[in-house]
Amino acid sequence: MVSNKLSASVVLFNTPRSQIERLLKSIFSNKCVGTLYIIDNSPNDKWRILETEYKERSITTGTKLRYIHNENLGYGASHNLAIKEALEKKDLYHIVLNPDVYFEDNVLKELFQFMEKNTDVAYILPRVEYPNGELQYLCKLLPSPSDLIFRRFLPKSCGKKRDDRYCLKKSGYNKIMNPPCLSGCFMFMRLTTLQEHNIFFDEKYFMYCEDFDLMRRLHRVAKTLYYPNVKIIHDHARESYKSKKMLWAHIRSAVRYFNKWGWIFDRERRAMNKRILGEIGL
Repeated sequence: MVSNKLSASVVLFNTPRSQIERLLKSIFSNKCVGTLYIIDNSPNDKWRILETEYKERSITTGTKLRYIHNENLGYGASHNLAIKEALEKKDLYHIVLNPDVYFEDNVLKELFQFMEKNTDVAYILPRVEYPNGELQYLCKLLPSPSDLIFRRFLPKSCGKKRDDRYCLKKSGYNKIMNPPCLSGCFMFMRLTTLQEHNIFFDEKYFMYCEDFDLMRRLHRVAKTLYYPNVKIIHDHARESYKSKKMLWAHIRSAVRYFNKWGWIFDRERRAMNKRILGEIGL
């Protein structure tokens, strides 16, 4: 059974009930997840009631809700709690979810079957769309400081050519590819790879860039694939574009990322980016 091998986690912080229920509907409808870890970093534990409200559905679908009310350690540190517990339970795969994603019934089973057949793959991301059906370009090169600055602070018209290259837009997003950097909104990962190479979220990042950092380390040792044959919906709010507090959090994480990996001189970034550009003919 898939549910004996697959777990998932979502981190909440004052998350609207409508968003939580939409994600839970996706999880329960897929009937694939053995344990869904709900790590709640909100000031109070009002969402503990979900364990009771969804008890009957947990029994009928085989998906257990594991609620953890936590001090706000940060996004990556919170998911690490679930990942390490899933490893203790001997799960084979784990999905890190944003609360603003949802998907159809067939998605998890198809991704699971693909991972079972392709043991050299450590991470897989399906096609991601906005609720209106517009494609989200979430396959990326490893970023340089200028890539992130151009995206955030300059008008789109000024850096369009550079941004298109950074997001691999000319690949067409219509075939499987192996980029070094993929979105963290839906991270379907092989737990044995994480365990063998001691790869977890770097807990020095509070929020933002922790997915880039983890993805880079995974890409060193295995394939990290974009898989367009199934899709999810990501109702992305881009909070750092709306909130100065989130913008500063994003900037602090970017500084931490480049302090760790290199601002100008980064041979690994150059090599990984050159390889994927060559593979897609750019």
